[in-house]
Amino acid sequence: MLKGKPVRIVGFGEYLPRKVLSSEIEEQFGLYTGWSEKYSGVATRHHVTFETNAYMGARAVEQALANCSVPLSEIDLLISAAATYDYPIPNEASVIKSQLKDGNQFTFPTIDIDSTCLSFVSAFEIAANLLDGKQYKKIIIVSSEVSSKGLNPENSETVTLFGDAAVAVIVQYDEDGNSLFIKGGLQTYSEGVMDAIIEGGGTKYSFKDHAYNQKLHSFAMNGKNLLRLAKKCIPHFMDFFFRDLPISILDTDAIIPHQASKAGLMMFKSLYPFRDNQVKDSLCSLGNCIAASIPLTFYRSIKAGEIKRGDVCLLSGTSAGFSIGGVLIKY
Repeated sequence: MLKGKPVRIVGFGEYLPRKVLSSEIEEQFGLYTGWSEKYSGVATRHHVTFETNAYMGARAVEQALANCSVPLSEIDLLISAAATYDYPIPNEASVIKSQLKDGNQFTFPTIDIDSTCLSFVSAFEIAANLLDGKQYKKIIIVSSEVSSKGLNPENSETVTLFGDAAVAVIVQYDEDGNSLFIKGGLQTYSEGVMDAIIEGGGTKYSFKDHAYNQKLHSFAMNGKNLLRLAKKCIPHFMDFFFRDLPISILDTDAIIPHQASKAGLMMFKSLYPFRDNQVKDSLCSLGNCIAASIPLTFYRSIKAGEIKRGDVCLLSGTSAGFSIGGVLIKY
């Protein structure tokens, strides 16, 4: 029997900016028709026009609150779980709160958690450990990502792969329900630390010393190295994660992986004899939305009726650094 902490997801909300067809990108960057779906696995994604991280995040939070009829006055903490942000300072969660309707009327704390693509997974584990029914009864986790502004147009792989999106999730301590936070975990394999990177913009290559340069200030990844490392390390991580649990990865009702890439999803599915539709996939319609990918795929699967209350779900993936992480919950 699975044991865990009585933590329940009570609400979801999302915000998606303008839909961008692969044909638009292919025409813009001189790629042949069908290139994106063939190599990146993406037919459509969304890119911002006027939106900021905070704007999208605030709209997702407001939708989540409305969907579960929870007033903002009942929120005890807001966590921004994302790799991208509007400003280096102030922290993104505080900016999101300031753009909420009536956000300035309340003083609940706001913090940021950034483990790149695994930010939502990390934030969920931290939120679940904080929830106690006393100081922390309800926590909002929001992953708002704008990837489109950090892409190099000369890199066909990344310019066709990534999308923008925001997702908000409200979690609460709920002793009367059947939902559970069962386990969380993360491991970092530092040999891959430089295989996914934006070199410019921090203090090492600051704008004071290094003027904007398309290559220096755009996202770059060594896809072959990342795929090799993931294939080698994911089984090791899953053995570590499930070793003290009475179930295996194959016993879960649903697995929501990070939508890293077409090759990455195919590789993950090849590692285990999964059941049909056990592993959820939104890459074709949404692209890689960094930290928003996992909660957005989770939410879409719930709305489609593919995940129901009581299902045991593994939310897991890889991130820059190179890390592998996951949380196991009973939804």
